[in-house]
Amino acid sequence: MTLADPFPSVRVRAPGKINVFLEVGRLQPDGYHDLATAFQAVSLYEDVVATHDDDFTIAQVTGSVPVLGVPRDERNLALRAARLLAEETGYHGGVRIDLYKEVPVSGGMGGGSADAAATLLACDALWGTGLSSGDLQKLAARLGADVPFALLGGTAVGTGRGDRLNPALARGRVDWVLVTNPVGVSTPEAYGMLDRHREEHGAQIGQGAESPAVDTDVLHALRQGDPQMLAACLRNDLQAATLRLRPDLTETMELGESSGALAGIVSGSGPTIAFLASGAEAAAELQQTLDAAGHDTLLVHGPVPGARIVG
Repeated sequence: MTLADPFPSVRVRAPGKINVFLEVGRLQPDGYHDLATAFQAVSLYEDVVATHDDDFTIAQVTGSVPVLGVPRDERNLALRAARLLAEETGYHGGVRIDLYKEVPVSGGMGGGSADAAATLLACDALWGTGLSSGDLQKLAARLGADVPFALLGGTAVGTGRGDRLNPALARGRVDWVLVTNPVGVSTPEAYGMLDRHREEHGAQIGQGAESPAVDTDVLHALRQGDPQMLAACLRNDLQAATLRLRPDLTETMELGESSGALAGIVSGSGPTIAFLASGAEAAAELQQTLDAAGHDTLLVHGPVPGARIVG
């Protein structure tokens, strides 16, 4: 062991997220969209353990959620994050990565992005590369729009492709009931459905904003810590597209909203649905109702911190 390699392994925990607001701008010539989103980090966590090795491998993937579909090759953002950090810092070794997942896989809650953020922080500590938080944020932005937020945590506004972040003031605790679904929704398909809908009905709904922005009512509700105010301004431009791709989710949305939820929203591109509750007791009661109807549910709260070294 050298001074540059002070630890045999490092464990980092990073949170999943809910987009409490997501405005999708018009389709750009490069095939992408500008976004404006308000992120909230919630109490579902991804744990990454990074251990010195000669090669780059995903060794174990376990968790409290089904993990069968998690890739262990270069499609895995955690592995790509480790390779990117090594390339940028000139590190010549490798790393063994073990993942423990609580965020639903392909659920629209940024689990893979949390893995990547945790891996950047873990490998930086493990290898002694000593990057600043700003340097890690820049690398995170190259991996995906949600990765920088998983490093930051809390509540933040994202613009551009969602990766330009500004922390947002937020007061109090927000309680959510999540309804998970084992059948994922393809994010590219959700965006494609949104684009087709706008093309077909552009005269009525427009093609999307040229410069999307987060509604000031959302920021005010977060600053006040008022779930009633927040419920009135939840928005996800991808929601209608996701419900067209997955009409079975509409019944779930209607059940939650008629059973005590202040509001429901599809998380990201889905299929996870997040129901906002007035408090912890109301959330527990709503969870019981949804469980009794045969749904798989999780109780979470936010905001919580971003990626942190633990253990």
